[in-house]
Parts: sequence; C-alpha cells; structure tokens
Amino acid sequence: METKKSIDQIASSDGRYSADAIQFIYEGLGHTVRKMAKEDQGGQPHHVTGQELCWGIGSLASQKWGRLAKLVLNNWGIFSTRDFGEIVYLMIENKWMSAQPNDKIEDFDSVYNFDHFFEKEFEFQILQDKPKPAV
Repeated sequence: METKKSIDQIASSDGRYSADAIQFIYEGLGHTVRKMAKEDQGGQPHHVTGQELCWGIGSLASQKWGRLAKLVLNNWGIFSTRDFGEIVYLMIENKWMSAQPNDKIEDFDSVYNFDHFFEKEFEFQILQDKPKPAV
C-alpha cells in the first residue's frame, strides 16, 4: 500500500508551488469550512465550492498578513485564484482533499482580481483592547 505523500514531497515533486503555499491552501480549506459552518444555521459542514474556497482563502490571507497578503502569495508563486485551484487539484491528486464529480478546475478561474481584493478593497480591522481583569 502506497503511503500518502507529505506536503513537502508534493511541493518537491510538482515544483510549481512551495510547501508553505500548499500548507496555506490546506489551512484555507479548514478556515472556510469552519466559517461556513458558523454562518449556516444548522452548523453542519457541507461541500465547499471552488468559488467559496477562493473567498475563504482570501479572507484568511487578509487576516494573517493584512496589506502584505498579495505580496506573500505572489512570493509563493500564487498570482490568481486559478493558482488556488491548481494547488487544490494537486492536493486532490495526492489524497489530501476530495472533490465532487461536478467540481472542475475552472471553478477557480477569475473569482476575483488579486490587486482589487488585496489592495483596493482591503479594509483594516480595528482590534479592540481586551478588558483588563479586575484585581
């Protein structure tokens, strides 16, 4: 029985994306599933479409790196939502993710423009100070 490749092995054998990029997309899936379960009244996870995943990954990147999100993703060779899809399908091929029969790589095409999403539409989140515990 063949063992499942590690993310490092997948990145090395494919050569297009770093292990960090692949790990981030995998993390983005978990983030998206959790976010959608919270938004869903029943709280039940459901299949995530390519477009939903793109929006979730973008949201996570913005949360993690703020205005530097596009720079980080570009440094990893990710320049468009199609790259998200390329990584997702690489992970599907290596049994890290699964797809439904009607899913296709084109679901990731032009979901949003990186310049627009990560720069022009970026909104700063103001963090409130946590209340100090009473002594």
